[in-house]
Amino acid sequence: MARTVGIIIHPGFQILDATGPAAALEIASRDLDEGYELSILAPEEGEIASSSGLTLRAGKLPAVAPDTVIVSGGEIVRNMAAFAAIVAWLAAARPRRLASVCSGAFFLAEAGRLNGRQATTHWDSTERFRRLYSQVRLSPDRIFTRDGEVWTSAGISAGIDLTLALIEDDCGPEIAHRTAQQLVVHKRRPGGQSQYSPRLEVRGGEGRFGPLIEWMRAHLGESLSVERLAEQAAMSPRNFSRRFLAETGATPAKAVERLRLEAAQEAIECGFGSFEQIAIGSGFSDAAQMRRAFLRTLGQPPQSLRRTARQ
Repeated sequence: MARTVGIIIHPGFQILDATGPAAALEIASRDLDEGYELSILAPEEGEIASSSGLTLRAGKLPAVAPDTVIVSGGEIVRNMAAFAAIVAWLAAARPRRLASVCSGAFFLAEAGRLNGRQATTHWDSTERFRRLYSQVRLSPDRIFTRDGEVWTSAGISAGIDLTLALIEDDCGPEIAHRTAQQLVVHKRRPGGQSQYSPRLEVRGGEGRFGPLIEWMRAHLGESLSVERLAEQAAMSPRNFSRRFLAETGATPAKAVERLRLEAAQEAIECGFGSFEQIAIGSGFSDAAQMRRAFLRTLGQPPQSLRRTARQ
């Protein structure tokens, strides 16, 4: 029996939130005797314009939900009151699996389907999501989450990772892996992987501390205490800590850890040395400390990163 999948769209939806999962499901179906039966859905039948201006033709939301429902996101979800019909349908629908891509999680939360559940969304929407839906256990740094029959994913391209995980859940890892190869995404990222690089960004362009951060990158193997960093910045330690946090969004200690993670990640992906050698070279005291930092920030150990890089 074909597995039915409905992708819900709305005016201003992000096009890749719909077409990314659709492409993965179409490719997976080539290897299946009974593939996926895909439909694009909206409250009313007709052409729906995405945020890019490209349109998709949608059928009307059915009385009986498809086996799997995927909700697309988009900037327009900042006005959830305009989408009462979708929210009401989601509140009543009982598909076997319910999923969202990017800010599509706002629809699920508004419908009460995420209450008490773990979820994620695009990193740029997490603060607003947390304010609106405090009853949801938000995991803002994950690529995707699964809590029972409800799945959520981070921004845009993470919808492909989520769909590959759905395919693996249905058909096994071999079909999911072949689908990923055909999509030229190499391999689906684990759900626990961070949805953004640990590379430290300084708000406001280069920022006052841009040169200092580059100096830190060049001295990761040395002791980088607050006192030493403050001296390098020609500031008192107290004033430096306060100003650095305000400009970068990270404490000096957290910034040092992120920079060391960045260096270690690059070395692991390139296959440079043992974990102990990489840890010491990146400024960690040993491989155990590096592993704890990876788990805390990226949600996976260094070994997983190396396995992914080798496949």
